[in-house]
Amino acid sequence: MSIGRKLKEYLSDARVEYDLVEHPRTECSSRTAQVAHIPGDRLAKGVVLHHDDGYVLAVVPSTHRVEVGSIERTFGCTLDLASEPEIADLFDDCRLGAVPATGAAYEVATVVDDSLAEQPEIWFEGGDHRTLVHVSGDGFRRLMAEAQQAHISHHV
Repeated sequence: MSIGRKLKEYLSDARVEYDLVEHPRTECSSRTAQVAHIPGDRLAKGVVLHHDDGYVLAVVPSTHRVEVGSIERTFGCTLDLASEPEIADLFDDCRLGAVPATGAAYEVATVVDDSLAEQPEIWFEGGDHRTLVHVSGDGFRRLMAEAQQAHISHHV
């Protein structure tokens, strides 16, 4: 089990207690929730978007789909999905597609869906498709302190 170096440093600096949960390799967040036996609405996934001046990490439950238009209104700009090379550059200590839900650890502006705000506990990718980071709801809210909060997704 391992997590990205920057994520580990960020968790330590924030003094947020966490557990690591190992699971079989998966390729999508909904499958990760299933194999890890956790509620999908408590597994936060990160979706990387880009605009002319940089990037935004949208953090939503694994059971939800990002509403790009809502995020565009929140940030006041046009957004598109980031390319794989862009994601690989931003999250250079993570496997492609295993983006942690903590944009601040990677100096990426973050917007978190308001449906995650009151969850008692949250899991999110550690950066390798095999490890989840588990934090309390309070710990997650501390990690998201600099993130904007908005309604940016819908249940699928």
